[in-house]
Amino acid sequence: MTTDAAIKFGLKLARLEDATIAELRKKLPVTSNFNNPIDVIGDAQHDRYEWAMEQIMKDKNVDSVIVLLTPQSVTDVEDIAMSIVKTVKGSKIPVLACFMGIVDVSKGIDILKDNNIPVYRFPEEAAMTMAAMYKYGQNVFAPKTEVMEYKVNKAIALKVIEKAKKDGRKYLPELESLEVFNAYGFPTLKSFLCSTPEDAARRANEIGYPVVMKIVSPDIIHKIDVKGVKVGLESELEVKGAFAEMMQNIKKLKPEAKIWGVNIQECAKRGEEVIVGAKRDEAFGPLIMFGLGGSFVEVMKDVSFSIAPIRLSMAQNMIKSVKTYKILEGVRGKPACDTDSIVDCICRLSQLMVECEDIAEVDMNPIIVHAKGEGCKLADARIILK
Repeated sequence: MTTDAAIKFGLKLARLEDATIAELRKKLPVTSNFNNPIDVIGDAQHDRYEWAMEQIMKDKNVDSVIVLLTPQSVTDVEDIAMSIVKTVKGSKIPVLACFMGIVDVSKGIDILKDNNIPVYRFPEEAAMTMAAMYKYGQNVFAPKTEVMEYKVNKAIALKVIEKAKKDGRKYLPELESLEVFNAYGFPTLKSFLCSTPEDAARRANEIGYPVVMKIVSPDIIHKIDVKGVKVGLESELEVKGAFAEMMQNIKKLKPEAKIWGVNIQECAKRGEEVIVGAKRDEAFGPLIMFGLGGSFVEVMKDVSFSIAPIRLSMAQNMIKSVKTYKILEGVRGKPACDTDSIVDCICRLSQLMVECEDIAEVDMNPIIVHAKGEGCKLADARIILK
């Protein structure tokens, strides 16, 4: 069970040296298993545990040890616990114990706890903990990359935020959010606020077809829920018709909403959809999130988090740690995506959250990621203030 759990959680069983196995054979029964995992046999007393641990911990291939005890009537639980304490003392190799049982192993567990040796009731818990320790160690001792600092126009971003605060608003509609993101150098699409169907058609002609139309309102956060998004509009006629239809739908579905107009936006070319977001936590400060984008992010929940400020390597690891990373690498003939451009967005968002403390949440969903070398585009976004 421990072996299966260790492999499941990403650990690798050590291959013992021949000299270690030869030493183990000197005092362990011939019926023991001398290849990892070592089986000292059920009738083992403290001396057998101690000998096995001493030899294993000398082996240069061993980085950590999990000691298991499944007690029988003859097992000297307390002496075994003391032997573990004695062997571990002074060692730099992390050792976890798993004493299976309750009453019959309770005194041994107390001894281990009193000597700061972690002990678990089930082997999966011990293996999971060892794997977490290993991953933590990788992060701590990995070569440190720098925290990216971009040349940005912080003043513009703060001006937008202050205006919303003066208006008594916590929600920045997409066009206001885009002003903030443009100030911080995010790859945005051409966007224009239009208050009439004629103005919308004129801007659409300027951008070039197809275009996207989205409702702009400080009272509407989820635009799709009120039929406030139209994609792939191909002509002036379609733009004007979509404008009228959208206003009619919102009047029915959200009659109290204050409408600023519509956002006529450049249509991003096809690519993979990802989400990059942030939330300011009371305990940890700004948390940056990355995951699979689009409408199903809340269903899939394939996301990763890091605490800002984010280093370059942390941003790279955030992308690689999600299950859907293989999609970004390219599958079924699709080219690999430009993950460097996503890393850039994550690092820019980290800087934005650190420098603009009035921002509570950021949601950039989706970001359309293109083939390697072709960058990405921010297709939809919003900012929530504290």
